[in-house]
Amino acid sequence: MKIKYVLGLASGALIIWFIVDAMSQPSPQDLPGEFQEVALFRNENNTGPVVRIYAVTVGDTSRWQEMAQYGALMPYTKYGSTKVFFFAKSGPSPTQLQMNQPHFEPALNRYCLASYEKDVMSKVMFVKHPLH
Repeated sequence: MKIKYVLGLASGALIIWFIVDAMSQPSPQDLPGEFQEVALFRNENNTGPVVRIYAVTVGDTSRWQEMAQYGALMPYTKYGSTKVFFFAKSGPSPTQLQMNQPHFEPALNRYCLASYEKDVMSKVMFVKHPLH
């Protein structure tokens, strides 16, 4: 009878630990730098590669490491791709994105601070001032 209680208590503790661990995972909102997603594109193809493209504004434009971390925390699907373009919060930024390049209006290229990309082979690239 005691073994049932011990096993039940251990199982309950493990479940609580899993829930607490899942709820305490870092998210892009936890990073300093006032990140705000301003535009998103995701293709509607659910049977092939999923393509996600984000435009994000940042309050502190010198936080390169946090920008790379932000990109790494964004959703990614195996054999899909995720791209994140960073812009200063105080400047212009895209309101719409498209799948094909250019992903946003070319007039905004000079305002792009950095880009993060995780491609179909899970290769990660972070580039400062990619469109200048």
